Amino acid sequence: MLNKILIVVDMQNDFISGELGSKDALTAARNLCEKINKNKNEYDQIFFTQDTHFEIDDSIERSRVPIHCIKDTNGWCINKDIFYFSNNSNVHVIEKNEFGYVDWKKYIPVIPSDYIEICGVCTDICVISNALILRSLYPNTKIICDAKCCAGTSPEKHAAALDVMESCLIDIIGRDV
Repeated sequence: MLNKILIVVDMQNDFISGELGSKDALTAARNLCEKINKNKNEYDQIFFTQDTHFEIDDSIERSRVPIHCIKDTNGWCINKDIFYFSNNSNVHVIEKNEFGYVDWKKYIPVIPSDYIEICGVCTDICVISNALILRSLYPNTKIICDAKCCAGTSPEKHAAALDVMESCLIDIIGRDV
């Protein structure tokens, strides 16, 4: 039996409707709500990554990106609509403080028949980082990115990230072009 996993990257308020949000992120969030509501029983597990920063942070990211996703603030919270549709016992939240989460093997066993689907924000930063980490960790696993449930920092960077993922043998679905 195929083990289907959905990974939702950083669908947090700051990236959807906050300072770093966009109309594309709002659209991706709506599309994701629809997808999860319609298909949630098809996934054996749903993982949410949660970009997590602190008031005191001297990281390179902090010096180049506006302050966002400060732990325990409203902006740090996963969008309530998306999380509501996902509410079941197979939902996991993973806090991360980098673009990509490097400890996936802690949660996902190495089984060549796994099917991993990834979506979220930002396509060109955290989604692609996690997709490439997953590709490296699970080289024989089918990995899919649903473009309509993703948003980048710009439409051009979103499209470029999808192209790079596709070059790395990640199947792209839901792309308009």
